[in-house]
Amino acid sequence: MAEVDDPPPPEGFKLSRRNSPLSQHLGPLYYRPGLETGAEQAFLAAEHHTNQLGIVHGGMLSFFLDGLMVTAVAEKLQRPPATIHLSMDFLSVAKPGLWVLGEARMTHSTESLAYAEARAWSGERDLARATAVFKLTRRHL
Repeated sequence: MAEVDDPPPPEGFKLSRRNSPLSQHLGPLYYRPGLETGAEQAFLAAEHHTNQLGIVHGGMLSFFLDGLMVTAVAEKLQRPPATIHLSMDFLSVAKPGLWVLGEARMTHSTESLAYAEARAWSGERDLARATAVFKLTRRHL
């Protein structure tokens, strides 16, 4: 949970209330509403996000970008997607106390699959980029 003395989220970001149990454990996550071409989210890097080197764990960045792409696809198609392929490129590192921001967009879809891309950054530094393929479920949101 956010601490009282944590810095405020980046401008325009609001606390996300749509959280899975894992998101609740790793969060809090923030989102910027109103983006027409995709999705934007952010989290404040904390000690529980780090590895033994004291930097944000690659697994946390993978979780973050995967969830962000799921959001972009689900909002665009109004169908919940399930990740069937995730490809990550780790570009730089982030330390606790920094805001990590991400953006994602769906790039293509068929009747049963969707494709998306995303990137995460902190300040002026790109941290990771990802692409994914999703199986679309039959249920509509």
